[in-house]
Amino acid sequence: MFGLADCNNFYVSCERVFNPSLNGKPVIVLSNNDGCVISRSQEAKDLGISMGEPLFKLKDLVKRENIRVYSSNFPLYADMSQRVMDTIISMVPAAEIYSIDEAFINFDGIAVDKLHKLASDISQQVKTNTGIPLSIGVSKTKTLAKIASKLCKKYPKLNNSCVMIKQSNIDKVLKSYPVNDVWGIGRQYSKMLYSNNITTAEQFLCADPRWVRSKMNVTGLKSWKELKGTPCFGLEENIHDKQQICTSRSFAKDLFDHEEVIRAVAKFTSSSAQKLRAQNGVALKVMVFLYTNPFKENHERDYKTIFIPLEYPTDNTLELVKIVCRHTAMNLKKGCGYKKAGVVISSISKKEHTPGFLFDSGRSEKGDLLMKCLDDINAKYGRESIVTGTQGPNRIVYNMDHLSPKYTTCWDDIIKVKV
Repeated sequence: MFGLADCNNFYVSCERVFNPSLNGKPVIVLSNNDGCVISRSQEAKDLGISMGEPLFKLKDLVKRENIRVYSSNFPLYADMSQRVMDTIISMVPAAEIYSIDEAFINFDGIAVDKLHKLASDISQQVKTNTGIPLSIGVSKTKTLAKIASKLCKKYPKLNNSCVMIKQSNIDKVLKSYPVNDVWGIGRQYSKMLYSNNITTAEQFLCADPRWVRSKMNVTGLKSWKELKGTPCFGLEENIHDKQQICTSRSFAKDLFDHEEVIRAVAKFTSSSAQKLRAQNGVALKVMVFLYTNPFKENHERDYKTIFIPLEYPTDNTLELVKIVCRHTAMNLKKGCGYKKAGVVISSISKKEHTPGFLFDSGRSEKGDLLMKCLDDINAKYGRESIVTGTQGPNRIVYNMDHLSPKYTTCWDDIIKVKV
């Protein structure tokens, strides 16, 4: 038996924990650089605000409806997520942290007649410990559990917990459940299914499994079986290493000074290299992308992707920054003001399983010691205490005009109580 614990409107809920006056008010949280909506309170959803909608399109609505707007405060959200997950893990046999606001739960060994109370207890305990509302769906498979968790949000009478085990109840739900909302069925498969007059989960189940396999490969067939009640996705308690590591940002303004673009690319490369070392990996390929502002007319435009094969696998920040910034400088277009850039590291393998460079002469060993020293200092004294010379000491300026305090991760922002 599986469960899916899902924090309700997580980023908004984090803001409300420390500012209760936001309860009952329309609230939105924005993406990096205050660009698009990435979290909405129910009140904001009721006003018709869509996920991913740009803020500039909402200015009149924000003013008219007095919508509270917040910049993304990821240090706070990450810390609150850890507190939520710690509470969940302490109350169940096993759990898989699926995302910052979701965790799958293994309820094996728990009597069926006790599942509803346990799910309800977990939701209440998380609310007590963290202030974050949590919906828990329980069913025979991960896919069905995810559907059950969504029912909690749709029907407040369920009181944040839904145990969907009886086949009659499952059939009733799947009869009208949109196929595009089924976990594992993405946008392209949804279009294909809709073109074949399959719009609900029930209709999807009525399709021949051989047809599903031919149209949607093994993954689609597994989703079909999961809806049938046959588990195909087990609990993954170990976090898998990333096969690609991407660091990217939009800039607060168009960067016509290309030295600033190169400094930003150096920062993104350094951040990606640190993440690469954290999973004990080395990479053989790097991709850099550079975009000008697509919304500005009568401006020189450039949308460039640079593929950089490396001579040998590495995790060394200095080597990667040197190579990546050299290629970036060669490809920047004169007269263009760049609005977004990013670095993607790929072809990643485990360091201990990757053959060394034949003509190394001890260089990699010295580099490993230097990188360990770099990571240790930054871990002790804070991120970017030491940076490459190319990146420089000046931080990149982002639009964060609506940022709340880092209540739980910064001593200067801790709540002060006056008595």
